[in-house]
Amino acid sequence: MSHHTPASDVDYSNVLYERFANIIYEKHGNTAHLTISRPEAMNALNSATMSEIGEAIADARDDPAVRGVIITGAGKAFVAGADINDLVSLDALSAERSTAFGQGVMSLIENLSKPVIAAVNGYALGGGCELAMACTIRIASQHARFGQPEVKLGVVPGYGGTQRLPRLVGKGPAMQLILTGQVIDAQEAMRIGLVNEVVPAESLLARAQEILDAISANAPIATRLAMEAVNRGESMPLPEALAFERTLFAICASSEDKGEGTSAFVAKRKAVFQGR
Repeated sequence: MSHHTPASDVDYSNVLYERFANIIYEKHGNTAHLTISRPEAMNALNSATMSEIGEAIADARDDPAVRGVIITGAGKAFVAGADINDLVSLDALSAERSTAFGQGVMSLIENLSKPVIAAVNGYALGGGCELAMACTIRIASQHARFGQPEVKLGVVPGYGGTQRLPRLVGKGPAMQLILTGQVIDAQEAMRIGLVNEVVPAESLLARAQEILDAISANAPIATRLAMEAVNRGESMPLPEALAFERTLFAICASSEDKGEGTSAFVAKRKAVFQGR
């Protein structure tokens, strides 16, 4: 499969990605759209769906025409959780393998080096909440619902929920959500910092695209390194994180994009970035 055909010239959804059974993967211009589509199971994440998500995200990573990704769900759910049928049969060894694989897919999304917007259209519970948290930015419709109800099933979140949730909302609110298993609405999710914005359902995808377009208008190297600075810096002590930031700033300063951005600003014209 060639990744170098301009995205606008090919209907990728019909040509390349018909093999996916649980997701719909399409490219529109410079945006890849990944829709979880298992409506009969409220888009629950079974192992086959996780594999397909990983494959699609790897394609988005490797396609130079793709500048960003939007992830959403078909029907009433974003992702209503992990597939309980998978959970029932797990023992300790298979559970460890399963969570390691799921965490790997979430890390692939988080560290894609291209922005990934979660357009949360409905229930984002358990693995669905974890999928949203792995994304760069979360936009929710007013119908969205969030929760980590794993303790009600006798397990803990396994796709990064115990680690990403406190990093996003703080330890106290994260503990309350994880330990009670309660489900919160979109407004409460925004209040605690779990989502960036709540928008009407009909404008959810358009708003996600608007944010990606705003990011894509900026210097590609700078946006990629800014995401890396935030993601990697989180796990470093502050002095090391600041040193890392200085290094990335220096790399940006030597780029052609920096020259173009600064000269465009001085000349009061629109910058034309080349990603070099």
